[in-house]
Amino acid sequence: MTDASLAAAAGPDCACRRDPGDGRRRVVVTGLGATTPLGGDVTSTWQAMLRGDNGIRRLSEPWVDQVPIPLGAPVLREPGPGLSPVQRRRIDRCGQLAVTAAQEAWSDAGFDGTAVAPDRTGVAISTAMGGISTLIGGYETWKARGWRRIHPAAIPMAMANAPAAVVGLLLGARAGIHAMVSACASGAHAIATAADMIRAGHADVVVTGGADAPLHPLVLSGFATMRALSQRVSEPAAASRPYDAGRDGFVLGEGAGVLVLEAEEHASRRGARVYAELAGVGITSDAYHLAHPEPTGVVNATAIRTSLAAAGVTAAEVEHVNANATSTVPGDAAEARALASVFGEAAGGPAVSANKSMTGHTLGAAGAIESIATVLAIRDGVAPATANFARPDRDVAIDVVHGAPRPLGGSEIVALKNSTGFGGHNVAITFRGRPMAARARDDGAGGGGVDPAAGR
Repeated sequence: MTDASLAAAAGPDCACRRDPGDGRRRVVVTGLGATTPLGGDVTSTWQAMLRGDNGIRRLSEPWVDQVPIPLGAPVLREPGPGLSPVQRRRIDRCGQLAVTAAQEAWSDAGFDGTAVAPDRTGVAISTAMGGISTLIGGYETWKARGWRRIHPAAIPMAMANAPAAVVGLLLGARAGIHAMVSACASGAHAIATAADMIRAGHADVVVTGGADAPLHPLVLSGFATMRALSQRVSEPAAASRPYDAGRDGFVLGEGAGVLVLEAEEHASRRGARVYAELAGVGITSDAYHLAHPEPTGVVNATAIRTSLAAAGVTAAEVEHVNANATSTVPGDAAEARALASVFGEAAGGPAVSANKSMTGHTLGAAGAIESIATVLAIRDGVAPATANFARPDRDVAIDVVHGAPRPLGGSEIVALKNSTGFGGHNVAITFRGRPMAARARDDGAGGGGVDPAAGR
């Protein structure tokens, strides 16, 4: 995308109008990248999500008969073709997914061929499991063939910070490389950290998100023994059923989601196209149980309220929520109570979408992939439907979008991404922005015009 088209797509106010009024630097989203069970990039993933496609299937790996529940959601497109031979040899699959998404996000932000100050560029990319396949594979090699046959890069490949590190090397980022490990909230936690880096003045640009590649027999078996996985082996596409009364667990997936965050003044100087503003963050911890959420949702609700307050918006202004919604019985119930306590019960509340019904649970990547979906819901003015929501649970008193995507109205849309994770992690992120249709109307009235396709 050229500088001219980036400037044209941005519109006169870079998609966000309000001044925080407290001297903080405003943070905007200027690039998106993803590889998921629904698509090999952001566009194909989003289009598949709006169609209601499903990325969950019965796995076909050689070890599949040795696991109790052979369901999973692998990425639709293998990461290898976009990587160099050295990257394929020396980066674990989790890192390869992160690099794939980061390359797309960096290009989408308009940085290809553009000089960016290394000392003002940072990375915050998280993972829940990291290079677990490399670690276990190295151990198996040691047992079978001895220590001399272990891959010389096995340890750096397996480190939890490896995806962040390899992306940082790719970009030459020197403003800090961070990798938060917060279980299923890791991707959202990384985005929150990236926003803090910019607001604190430590960086102007931060490439952020999450990646995970946990489809390994040990991981599947471990979650199965916890009774966390759905047992609908005979109907894979119906297995992940967030908020539905018949839900019986999640389905493990893999993927990566990466966003480019920028200080608004930096984005404005280079004429960048802006998707939305990251307006507020709220983080809390349950201090309740290592694997179960605090059942009333009260601590999660505090994270949501904190995020809205930081954004300077009220609960009544939130039109859309992208929920954590893993499809577990206790997890969905606790989150639904949190959302209902903040936004009220179903009537008149925000439109709630649960993307894991189609992507499966991508662990550390989930909060990032779903943040991308939240930003695109703002851009296109539409909330994706939740698959397999046929019979509402009596504990779910929220407005779950199902059947078909739902249009979102208004010249500005406020949307919330809620993430939770094992260990009691709660992260809520508030985004806001003007949908492309509203920007086109406003600019058209002024005679300037905006290409609705310029956003992606």
